[in-house]
Amino acid sequence: MNFLRGVMGGPSAGPQPSGAETIQKLCDRVASSTLLDDRRDAVRALKSLSKKYRLEVGIQAMEHLIHVLQTDRSDSEIIGYALDTLYNVISNDLEEEEQDDSEEENLPKQVDNLGSQFTEIFIKQQENVTLLLTLVEEFDFHVRWPGVKLLTSLLKQQGPQVQQIILVSPMGVSRLMDLLADSREVIRNDGVLLLQQLTKSNAAIQKIVAFENAFERLLDIITEEGNSDGGIVVEDCLLLLQNLLKNNNSNQNFFKEGSYIQRMKPWFEVGDDNCGWSAQKVTNLHLMLQLVRVLVSPTNPPGATSSCQKAMFHCGLLQQLCTILMATGVPADILTETINTVSEVIRGCQMNQDYFASVNAPSNPPRPAIVVLLMSMVNERQPFVLRCAVLYCFQCFLYKNQKGQGEIVSTLLPSTIDATGSSVSAGQLLCGGLFSTDSLSNWCAAVALAHALQENATLKEQLLRVQLATSIGNPPVSLLQQCTNILSQGSKVQTRVGLLMLLCTWLSNCSIAVTHFLHNPANVPFLTGQIAENLGEEEQLVQGLCALLLGISIYYNDNSLENYRKEKLKQLIEKRIGRENFIEKLGFISKHELYSRAAQKPQPSFSSPDHMMFDHEFTKLVKELEGVISKAIYKSSEEDKKEEEVKKTLEQHDNIVTHYKKVIREQDQELEELKQRINTLTSQNEQLQATVTQQVSQIQQHKDQYNLLKVQLGKDTQHHNSHSDTFQMNGIQVEEVSKLKEELEEWKNKHELLQVQLREKDSMIEKLKSSQLEMGTTEQSSQTSKSGGLEHNSELQKELEMLRSQIQLQSAEISKLQMENQKLQVMNTAADPVSGGSGATAVNSSELEGRLQQEIRELKSEVKALSEEKESLKQHLDSSSSTVAILQDEKSKLQQEVAESKKEQDDLLVLLADQDQKLSALKIKLKDLGVPVEDEDDIESGDQADEDEDGDEEEQD
Repeated sequence: MNFLRGVMGGPSAGPQPSGAETIQKLCDRVASSTLLDDRRDAVRALKSLSKKYRLEVGIQAMEHLIHVLQTDRSDSEIIGYALDTLYNVISNDLEEEEQDDSEEENLPKQVDNLGSQFTEIFIKQQENVTLLLTLVEEFDFHVRWPGVKLLTSLLKQQGPQVQQIILVSPMGVSRLMDLLADSREVIRNDGVLLLQQLTKSNAAIQKIVAFENAFERLLDIITEEGNSDGGIVVEDCLLLLQNLLKNNNSNQNFFKEGSYIQRMKPWFEVGDDNCGWSAQKVTNLHLMLQLVRVLVSPTNPPGATSSCQKAMFHCGLLQQLCTILMATGVPADILTETINTVSEVIRGCQMNQDYFASVNAPSNPPRPAIVVLLMSMVNERQPFVLRCAVLYCFQCFLYKNQKGQGEIVSTLLPSTIDATGSSVSAGQLLCGGLFSTDSLSNWCAAVALAHALQENATLKEQLLRVQLATSIGNPPVSLLQQCTNILSQGSKVQTRVGLLMLLCTWLSNCSIAVTHFLHNPANVPFLTGQIAENLGEEEQLVQGLCALLLGISIYYNDNSLENYRKEKLKQLIEKRIGRENFIEKLGFISKHELYSRAAQKPQPSFSSPDHMMFDHEFTKLVKELEGVISKAIYKSSEEDKKEEEVKKTLEQHDNIVTHYKKVIREQDQELEELKQRINTLTSQNEQLQATVTQQVSQIQQHKDQYNLLKVQLGKDTQHHNSHSDTFQMNGIQVEEVSKLKEELEEWKNKHELLQVQLREKDSMIEKLKSSQLEMGTTEQSSQTSKSGGLEHNSELQKELEMLRSQIQLQSAEISKLQMENQKLQVMNTAADPVSGGSGATAVNSSELEGRLQQEIRELKSEVKALSEEKESLKQHLDSSSSTVAILQDEKSKLQQEVAESKKEQDDLLVLLADQDQKLSALKIKLKDLGVPVEDEDDIESGDQADEDEDGDEEEQD
């Protein structure tokens, strides 16, 4: 109580106010009254006084209210009043609404923290929080809703302590998760607010909430409320999702593995009509974009970020974001956040970077999205935040993207520049920004171009080829020379800082670029002059960067220029600057406040354009080179020589290592191939072993059956008089008969197959015959060759007759076997009733046994004969097939001869026609001369009469 008196401003003096007396009476009534109605009325009265007399009610009634919660749980009405009263006492949310300005001025400062102090009293007994969790489980609206509000207020006042109590409470978090499934929206929405407070900065509770299916429920609520068009409930759900996912790798992985990223795509389907963006929609979409960035943040583990980036591409989320990026009518802050989101979705992911490079803006003619964004970056009329976002997007596009870097640099090279000037390229925009009058454009363009050269020595060499036309009539100068010219002109600090960062990035790890830089005799004196001067604080940053650039020129110098060898440059620094002074100026960079800010995260975030000095990637370069350059300045020429020798040795070593790596890589590939072959052979071996094992088991089964049959046959021969032996013999006979049936079926099938093959051969022979007959009618000159084919046909017909006779014999034998099989079946049926007969039937059974065994032997011999005949039939078929092949060859020869004979016949017909014409002409001439000439018709009739006479003589003979 002393603590509470201190809160009230010291010990009380004088008469108590009437409100306090009333509260005391009501507390006595709650504590002493035996009737539930009286206690309920007293608690209701305390609730009505708790807002105006918050301190008095908290001091006097808290203990009694907690007792009511413990003892009167059966009455939901009094429990609801008690919870509402405690909420009014503990919560600070109502304080501003209830108190007037005059009261606030007279109120002691301790009252501002009154809710926190009452919360501390309430949670001092952990059972109170556990009791509150039990009450939140009640379905009654008048109990559950005030319980949720009270627990939320406790978490706001003393979050970590209440979180720890709930965490150790059995099923504490799970009870609160049930609030999201409540059908009453008021309780569900306040449950979301409660979980927001519960999950703040507590990874253990965040994991429990996530694994209690929170993602599914929250996404369902967002969908039900209309996604980005929803109200404040969507905002609360998004804030809770951020709490669960931010800096929690386990929950991020669970979110991705649960395919919840795919459910984020409909959030960004804003439609074509982008007018009329409400403030709530802007807020919702802003939080949705931030949630995407949480999943792909550069601070996350690289593997988790990469998998989320790929998932966003495959589900179409990146495509949807690019649609918003290129849409019209989007609010500026949403557009800025969308650019930042796209930046981190594509950062370091080659697949996403390639897609972004292919995106075109909906303009006429279409322009690449990168070009449109760069136009905004170098436009000084655009908002500063938007320009920073575009620069970040360009940096993320080039991060670990050598292909993209090459495409950007290629737009600057002479061979690829558009001579017509019909379209603006990215390189032209960067050069325009680099040399514009706006210092912010200078800085952004310089940093963007530096990122195009980051860790890419090939492009650094190619960029040396870029020539710029400065003015009409003057020869073009290189891009490197133009940058140094602007430096020497004394432009703004921001411009010079950007150009120096570009030059340091360009010259680092590129000896050829260092040689080009040193080849200009004005560059080294300018740098030494800048470093040696004693300037103000604003120029110290420029001095430090000049020292860094000169140090890079020394460290990466290949001594190809005699006047600017390493040793001479060191002597120059010693004479004009001093080594200690040089190292001190070099240290100005890392000691600068803006350097420390830029080194924290990749995204360029500056409060104003004046603070835009350092780039995140450049801070890494400074950290890498600062110590190396400091050592290089103090090294002697002998140490430099030794270092060069060591470098050469290391290069040789690296070459050897590279060679062995290549060999090892090839061997690894061969090993992989051999492993695959071993796996395939192993699988084949296993399959063969399984087949062998199966066959061995089958053979063993057959052996066992054979041995069993032998034993049973032996028993049958020894015990003729036993009826059980007769049954065994009958069983054996049935098995033998079934085997014979199967063999007969096989022979029938083979017989039918042979008949089909014979029919095919017959058809082929018939075709050959018909073709040969057709050829025989063509001309008499082919009669000799045709006779050979007829002889072959006659031979084939003979073979066919033989085959048909054999098939008839086989069919007769098969019918014979079928009859014997029927006899055996009749004998089996006759042997079945013998079991109930007398001793005389046993003798008959022995006779039947002998006959059956003899018939079985005969059937086996016949089967053997049939198999031999089958082999002979196969041989005949083979010979017939070879004969058919011979006939086909002869047919082709005959066809060729027929064609030749047709050709000869045509030639003869032509000659005959010529001769007929000549004869007719000669006859006409003879007639004209008066010589008698016989006509052809007379000659033909005479010849016909001679032929008739010859025919009559032959008939008489």
